[in-house]
Amino acid sequence: MEEKKNFSRLGVVLIILGIAVLLILWRYISLMLLTPNEIENPARQPVVERGPILDRNGRILAIQTELDSVTAWKPEIESNEEIAAQLAPVLGIPEQSILDILSRQSSFAYIKRKITQSESIQVRRLINDDKLKGINLQREFDRTYPEEHLASHVLGIVDVDNRGLEGLELSYDSLLRPEITDSGAEIVYGNQLFLTLDVNIQYLTETVAREAMEEHEADSVMILVMDAQNGDLLAVASVPDFNPNVYGNFPVAYRQNRPAVAAYEPGSVFKIFSIAALLEVGGISSYSSFVCGGSYENPDIPVPIKCLGVHGQVNAADIIKYSCNAGAAYASDSVEAPVFHDMLVRFGFGTETALPFPGESNGLLKPASGWSARSKPTIAFGQEISTSAVQVITAATAFTNDGYVLEPHIVKKIVSPAGDLLEETMRKPLVDALSPETARAMLLMMETATQTGGTARRAAIEGVRVSAKTGTAQVFDPVTGSYSTQDFTASCLAVFPTDAPEIIIYVVIEHPKAGETYGGRIAAPVVSTLGESIVDYLNIPRSGETAFSHDGTVRIHGLPPIVLGDALPDLTGYSKRQLLPLLDIDDVKVTISGSGWVVRQEPAAGTPVRPGIKLLLELE
Repeated sequence: MEEKKNFSRLGVVLIILGIAVLLILWRYISLMLLTPNEIENPARQPVVERGPILDRNGRILAIQTELDSVTAWKPEIESNEEIAAQLAPVLGIPEQSILDILSRQSSFAYIKRKITQSESIQVRRLINDDKLKGINLQREFDRTYPEEHLASHVLGIVDVDNRGLEGLELSYDSLLRPEITDSGAEIVYGNQLFLTLDVNIQYLTETVAREAMEEHEADSVMILVMDAQNGDLLAVASVPDFNPNVYGNFPVAYRQNRPAVAAYEPGSVFKIFSIAALLEVGGISSYSSFVCGGSYENPDIPVPIKCLGVHGQVNAADIIKYSCNAGAAYASDSVEAPVFHDMLVRFGFGTETALPFPGESNGLLKPASGWSARSKPTIAFGQEISTSAVQVITAATAFTNDGYVLEPHIVKKIVSPAGDLLEETMRKPLVDALSPETARAMLLMMETATQTGGTARRAAIEGVRVSAKTGTAQVFDPVTGSYSTQDFTASCLAVFPTDAPEIIIYVVIEHPKAGETYGGRIAAPVVSTLGESIVDYLNIPRSGETAFSHDGTVRIHGLPPIVLGDALPDLTGYSKRQLLPLLDIDDVKVTISGSGWVVRQEPAAGTPVRPGIKLLLELE
């Protein structure tokens, strides 16, 4: 009895299995033999034409071109071997490779993506001759960058399916390549992206950057050009670069958008932000003075912080003009660390600028609670803080917009395929970092740096008033745990014209190895060269006369009478008439050269006065 029950159960199981096998076989037969066209061939699906990327004037930077891809729809193929034999010599692919593709389980397969026009003609001829049954030419779009290397880091790249991988191609992928919503459409068009870049300024900038990199044997060079009044980036250059049409031929490191993602210690360029912050909070004034004896000394710091020179008695303008590290450090003693930190945050340091660049760096600005005794004085001249290039040039908009830091822009507008304006960026003040008076005073102080004796004098542009600041930063070596004696970062930031700012240029030369490393010697001339071209291109007026020279401070009262004590006073800014009493002093030989106001003195202020001392004063 028990045996009959077991036999009955086994029979039921076998019947169920048999039915399942029959259903599977029927489904297979219906798909593969009876109704092969019920499954739509992917080769006949709509295609997406990725929208173009253009500069501010409509010059094309990235656009789509049509190419064919060879596809296989296996349910229609009668002989894999015959297909492989026909396609192999045309496509330059081994027959076995084609057979391997056709032997895979999927019904649809790509034989070769984006073939040449010559290959396309030959394959189409074979299809028309009915020799490639089951093989199709699928229209695809290939991304082309007609200007090749130009702005490659900004644009980025796409993959073989035209999906953004890097740069703006990635950030705006969904706008440039919208999803297919209408399956009946033959082509779906993407939106157009207009950038703030100017192709001509971008070309000039990249050319100068390559020349600087070669001349100074640098690891890399970054140059940014910004519209001083609205925050539009007119050029973003970084070399070495790459050609996005054939990006696989270049090292991956060449594709890094260094102006946005690389963080580094900015060096003395940072003094313009430090001094501006200290002036704004009232820690110092234009009359405050400090004595630079060649180093900054503090009882809480065991080892004095060296300065690049002995500058004697210096005020805020002198700190900028002569790039005095000790003066900047002593000036920072005038405020508490949290106050100084909060002012630097207002400039935007420590946070990304929110430009649509993938992987943008925040830089590094530690909370004041984590500062050591050395932090405040060293941050004041650009060490123990890291920034990106886009952070620095963005912060500089505070000086050109009455104290407001502007939002930086790289995308000007987005336009639909039909020509409708979808989005447009406008001037956007972000933070009221400085008073208008402090902002203007800083431009005047920076202007003195481009005059005789200033560290940025090589950044001068003929007939145009230029405000600038140079920097030479040591590079921290994580291996030794100290600053390198061989690697430096040379830089220069410039604003022009001083009285009505239109352009900001920021040049960064990383690890120059041709001998010179100072920003004033190698970065400032780059500003001058590029600035000359931009002035001509934008028709910025030049003056036929030398600009009025001053000491960079805003004074309410006249200069105090000259008193010659134990040390030479700072005579910068005194007129020839005010200097006449010096000629009556015994044992002091005074030589006055030029006319106007004192722009340089030798020996420097703070030098001890000894009988027979010779004092040379240059006036402009």
